[in-house]
Amino acid sequence: MTARTTHLDPGVAGAMSALSAAAKKGLGDPVLAELVMMRASQLNACAFCLDMHVGIALDNGETTKRVALLDAWEEAGDLFTERERAALALTEAVTVLTDSSVPDETYDEAAGHFDERQLAHLISLITVINSWNRLMVSRRIAPGGPAW
Repeated sequence: MTARTTHLDPGVAGAMSALSAAAKKGLGDPVLAELVMMRASQLNACAFCLDMHVGIALDNGETTKRVALLDAWEEAGDLFTERERAALALTEAVTVLTDSSVPDETYDEAAGHFDERQLAHLISLITVINSWNRLMVSRRIAPGGPAW
């Protein structure tokens, strides 16, 4: 896979960054935000974003054990809280959209752990990380590579 030399327009990059920051802030839990962004990045095979968000998660106090087991969160017992599990399930449903919609039970479970505002921010965060993943994967940006 060859890296592309195409650059992301500063206006686009700035808007995406602002959206990311707003979604994270509105969610109010930086560790959960990083778990969501890491999980979407795993599903989308975005090494650039995964590398970046693992580092941020660890800097915010996340453990290496939880990072290592994130890909198997459903099988990790009580390592992840019910709230985190609901967010991760929603992340997978929004990221994959295999049935062309988010299953009602997945949405309802998340809605039981997040108020309406937080849920809107969670969905926004999932949406924006999926956009970042698509930008980085399509441009073949490697971990540590230039994002713009």
